[in-house]
Amino acid sequence: MSRKLKTIIENNDIYFDFVINVPVSGVWKQLTTEEGIKSFFAPHFKVDFEVGGRFEILFDTAQEAGKQGSEGMTILALEKEKLLSFTWSAPPEIPTIRLQRTMASFYLFEESGKTRIVFRNIGFGQGEDWRKARNYFIRAWGEIVLPRLKYSLEVEAINWLNMQSIEPINYSQ
Repeated sequence: MSRKLKTIIENNDIYFDFVINVPVSGVWKQLTTEEGIKSFFAPHFKVDFEVGGRFEILFDTAQEAGKQGSEGMTILALEKEKLLSFTWSAPPEIPTIRLQRTMASFYLFEESGKTRIVFRNIGFGQGEDWRKARNYFIRAWGEIVLPRLKYSLEVEAINWLNMQSIEPINYSQ
């Protein structure tokens, strides 16, 4: 299993670059189908796979509406087997900026039957709460979501009732 990944934080942006040992078509299916989203992102979601459609990943359905996850987020761009882009908000623990949006994007590149993923989360502001949100998402994307995506494609879908131990990804330089 290739474990090369890269993380760079420039101008408040979050950037991860890594390879998954699966063709682009398989990664695209994981990112743009209900079965795929459930296999790595979260067991509960409301997603309409079209530009302008919902991209609501519900991480904690025990919370009140508005604090369950990415409620109100939308898909900004879909380019088959190349790009998925959507809005993203700060976690409920940072209410001062939760109503503002960043943009998260998965760029997919075919590399000899494997897929290079360049993931970006951009649009973070400058203040202390934005710094907290950025640090939160460096961990959330880099240590949780992206490793789960890689694991779900190279090993098996996430078992939400009995969570597997997932090795971290070493990001490319």
